[in-house]
Amino acid sequence: MNPNDRSPANPSLRSPGRRRLFTAAAAVTGSLAAWPTLTLAGAAGPGANRLVLVILRGGLDGLGAAPALGDPDFAAARGPLGQFAAPPLRVDATVSLHPNLVELHAMVGRGEATIVHAVGLPYRDRSHFDAQQVLESGGTRPYELSTGWLGRALAAGGSKGLALNTTVPLVLRGRADVDTWAPSVLPDPSADLVARLERMYAGDPALATALERARQLRADTPSTMQEAAPVAMAANGPRPGAFVVLARRAAEFLAAANGPQAAVLEIGGWDTHANQANPNGPLANGLRQLDLGLAELRSGLAAGDAWSRTAVVVVSEFGREVAVNGTLGTDHGTGGVAFVLGGAINGGRTVANWPGLAKGQRYEGRDLRITTDVRAVLKGVLADHLKIATRTLDAEVFPDSAKVRPLSLLRG
Repeated sequence: MNPNDRSPANPSLRSPGRRRLFTAAAAVTGSLAAWPTLTLAGAAGPGANRLVLVILRGGLDGLGAAPALGDPDFAAARGPLGQFAAPPLRVDATVSLHPNLVELHAMVGRGEATIVHAVGLPYRDRSHFDAQQVLESGGTRPYELSTGWLGRALAAGGSKGLALNTTVPLVLRGRADVDTWAPSVLPDPSADLVARLERMYAGDPALATALERARQLRADTPSTMQEAAPVAMAANGPRPGAFVVLARRAAEFLAAANGPQAAVLEIGGWDTHANQANPNGPLANGLRQLDLGLAELRSGLAAGDAWSRTAVVVVSEFGREVAVNGTLGTDHGTGGVAFVLGGAINGGRTVANWPGLAKGQRYEGRDLRITTDVRAVLKGVLADHLKIATRTLDAEVFPDSAKVRPLSLLRG
């Protein structure tokens, strides 16, 4: 045999038609398997509460998303970043919402959303990678934990999680049962091609089983979920425009009687070092897409009774510096904002121990000072909504966190 001849030993596999069939087979398997079933092992079951975590990767400017217009030092501290294309949407005497967060503001008005301000991690060193690791792991230092707080919480309750992504994010990793879902970019296979694959795979139990599993996954997926457009990806997560698609699909999964108990979505693009005040810039557009996605999530879950049993937490790894930088943006900071919403939330308010924006009141003279640990937000939802025991939260979900008391965020 010629050592340079890399053809298969089986002559029947050398023909162009046979090679095309194997190429198509790979595409079919990938296309079909991209759609997970809604009949989930470990599913929450009818009437169970639902939790959605939205991670804003890149460091959301909390004072841009929820400006503290009532702080006497706000205008001077923010400079050109304190100017908006339209009037901000008032929440209370201190805090408003960016004018692009119209739907979120309406949820606040209906008592379905709470703004938690001056919130942040125990980590303070302003690295995206380290801060995201701490946010998702639930630790206090980067890389001290290798699993995620939500994965540990779901494992404790024996519940199912779903990542609206191509991979499982750290926050869901651990002993929990987790699926992933992302829109497929591959076309549907023809019936003739599937039949040919069945004949070809008949003698191979592993391939036959894989094909049957892919077919079953496809058959169990609602037709409305078989029309999704491809999701555009940024280096640090799905681009903002993809969030509306992902939120719509998350609502369909969560609304199912046998759907997952928790879902995780991500949006990248919040690292606004330049041109932040542009009404058509990344921050404004990102907030617009976040708002539309949250509205889609609410609409999909409110069609039945799932919204009344849902809590949504929106968090970022850190906030931004208070003052504008030399390129009309903001640099990495610490304190920021979180949004907690859903039919199960006692909303219509801001929760904050407001630290003030004068330079002497800022952390290191630069940042909005953190007065609420983000773990208090997460514990409040996990304890009251998912019914995770206090000792489990303090020792396993957020190790060594007994001093961090849960916030009361749910309806009584």
